Amino acid sequence: MNNYFPASYEESRVRFLRDAESIRARWHDSRLESHPLAHQPELSIDWLWAHPPKREKVVVISIGEHGIEGYVGSAILKLFMDEFAPRLNPENTGLLLIHAINPYGMKHRLRVNPKHVDLNRNFVYGEKYDPTINPEYDLLLDFLAPQKPASGVKKGKVAFLANVAANMVKFGRARIQAASLLGQHRHADGLYYGGKEAQEETQVLMNLYRAAIGGYESFSQVDMHTGYGPRYQMTMLLSPMESMSSAEAVKRFEYPLIQKIDADEFYAISGDMGEYIYRLRDAEFPNKKVFASGFEFGTFGDSLPALIRSLRITILENQLRHHGAISKAAEGEIRAEYEELFFPQESRWQEKALTDGRQALTGILRGQGFVA
Repeated sequence: MNNYFPASYEESRVRFLRDAESIRARWHDSRLESHPLAHQPELSIDWLWAHPPKREKVVVISIGEHGIEGYVGSAILKLFMDEFAPRLNPENTGLLLIHAINPYGMKHRLRVNPKHVDLNRNFVYGEKYDPTINPEYDLLLDFLAPQKPASGVKKGKVAFLANVAANMVKFGRARIQAASLLGQHRHADGLYYGGKEAQEETQVLMNLYRAAIGGYESFSQVDMHTGYGPRYQMTMLLSPMESMSSAEAVKRFEYPLIQKIDADEFYAISGDMGEYIYRLRDAEFPNKKVFASGFEFGTFGDSLPALIRSLRITILENQLRHHGAISKAAEGEIRAEYEELFFPQESRWQEKALTDGRQALTGILRGQGFVA
């Protein structure tokens, strides 16, 4: 597994830049580009453009929007570059491969960027960041974002479970899930903060997507994520703006678990990157074909205890960043549990992630007409 899953942001980046050379040998009109972060130029978003003579369709693979999730994303990106890129037609199919949308988060094993913004709540077309969305978040503010140093993972577990039970009785499971996951633009020290303006990283990606959709007749994208869903079965995600239903996608892509990013099938997200791509197409390129999807590799699982465990470590990690921890031991527990949520080290899990990634990439490339 170590051949696929890198140990650091730097290792992943060096490998991406190295492996890009094999692709450049087949696509003669290709170039590597980079955007160093303004205040941390040692960290950069890197991407490879590989253009064919006939710019008919383009495949886009992106990783690391939620930095720490980029380690698994890096493995799937390598899988694509090793096994799938050589099968594509360099005469009419282009590539846009994007490494580490959020390099700060990947480097420091965080989901957020240096301003504590969740980039997948920051892709708002027209850049109108509505502070009134998700009003129910404020009803749960004390529960979701305690203003005090974080305890360790072991300490306070019983009290947390009691708090969850009380809030579920008062608000219901669906309202708690929606309030905690949708995103919000009011509380910079809160969960899933989407920011009040387009972030530096977001603007880079917006420009890349505009160039890719504008430059090709057909655009197909896969973005990599980890954390939510069954532990040993990756979920392929579709934007709620995708005209194809989940059931239709299961047949088309021959993949068993496909869901729309909405409250009925997965969970709703405001400021989602995939939705931004469709809105961009509708507003500026209405005649272009667009398909934007995500791979979500579940880690803790999808049972109620697993969801509560995930919520608790998300709250504790947010506390740690903003208010510190009660001790070094508590900090160590939180960081270890948080890493397990997004980058499991179990060999069985990693093997299954590669298997599912391979199956889903095969299905999408066949279903979209890139390979036979």
